Amino acid sequence: MSVWQLLQTSFVQNAFYAVTAVSLAAGVVGYFVVLRRQAFAAHAIGHIGFAGAAGAVLIGLSPVWGLLAFCLGAGLVIGVAGTDLDDRDAVVGVTLTAALGLGVLFISLYSGYANATYSILFGQILGVSVSDVWLVAALSAVVVLASSGVFRPLLFASVDGQSAAARGLSVRTMSIVFMSLLALTTVVAIQIVGVLLVFSLLVAPAASAEVLTRHPGRAVVVATLAALGSSWLGLFLAVWIGGPVSFWITGLASTLYLVARVSAALRERGRRVAA
Repeated sequence: MSVWQLLQTSFVQNAFYAVTAVSLAAGVVGYFVVLRRQAFAAHAIGHIGFAGAAGAVLIGLSPVWGLLAFCLGAGLVIGVAGTDLDDRDAVVGVTLTAALGLGVLFISLYSGYANATYSILFGQILGVSVSDVWLVAALSAVVVLASSGVFRPLLFASVDGQSAAARGLSVRTMSIVFMSLLALTTVVAIQIVGVLLVFSLLVAPAASAEVLTRHPGRAVVVATLAALGSSWLGLFLAVWIGGPVSFWITGLASTLYLVARVSAALRERGRRVAA
């Protein structure tokens, strides 16, 4: 079967629809992950979601519902208790270890074949159904619309929390909103790259955008385009050459960040030489 014929199959088209929805959400939320220096929280929430998936399988539910419950729960806990920078890492770490302990317990209690749970670790983009696409698209739409609605106050609270609080803006509320958006984005991104690599799709495109531009609006656009480009090209290369889709997506996103850093360093060197 040729590449063109493969691209016309329903499972590949569903995968393209899903990665598009995920990339739109990851680009917007990922920018705030990098801006707020909460990469550890983004990494932890994905692993916490795995425990939720294991729990859902144990009681006979779809792993997605366990992902959603545990990721949102962890986001709320971190958002409420980890407002201050000094407390944030400790809260994330304790929440992560507690969830991992539950995950081990759930897996040990489950006597069946937990293939659906383990697929969460590495992603299952080429196995998404039409209903999965609609779910991912709906969650991504919620994330993008909510992010657009709170963009300015969330940006203010992220850049200068003390000034935002002095102006009457609730920094804790913004923290809860952001962590909830991050949790939803993690749920949809796990469908693409899995728990182990969700961190790269959320952080690498946004980190590249932060290197290339300091303007918030342009940075969100660049991060979204970087996530879309990495996802589309990664999926195409997986169909054309072979190999895991998550490998290609994360590899391209990481390479883009490296290119952005080298390009920024060369520009800075050129300005110094000119000066």
